[in-house]
Amino acid sequence: MKYVISFLLGSVLGAGFGVALGFFLFPYVFPPPPAAEVLSDADRAAQVVAEGTFIHADPNDPIHWGKGQVSVRRNSVFLHDNFEVGPGPKFHVYLVPKANIRTSSDLDNQMFVDLGRLRAFQGSQRYEIPAGVNLADFKSVVIWCEQFSVLISPADLKQKG
Repeated sequence: MKYVISFLLGSVLGAGFGVALGFFLFPYVFPPPPAAEVLSDADRAAQVVAEGTFIHADPNDPIHWGKGQVSVRRNSVFLHDNFEVGPGPKFHVYLVPKANIRTSSDLDNQMFVDLGRLRAFQGSQRYEIPAGVNLADFKSVVIWCEQFSVLISPADLKQKG
């Protein structure tokens, strides 16, 4: 009887661990296809108010990284076709008023505007900016992992004109 209970307990724990590991590894094993959104004529006509480049904030961290260009227009944030981040769960795109974000703790007690969940780990993507947001107040676009509260990649914005 002792062996049966041990076997059942081990089976349940093993299955639970396997499911949890599967949920964590899923975006690495089966990443979504690259995005290929294009700007509409109205978006292309809108003036670019800021631009930036995503960086690998901590070169000692091989998992959390990003690269590529971002441009901010009056009503949208556009990640260019050279945008790419390492895969992971529940990434979001944030507009943040603070500049020079380099660590997760730089976002502690910071206000931000959540533009939505990242739709793909690479490729061009457009995110709507809510009405009433004063873009002059925002100095960074950040890719953030909500599930683990980790900075993935920041982009410092350079205001245009």
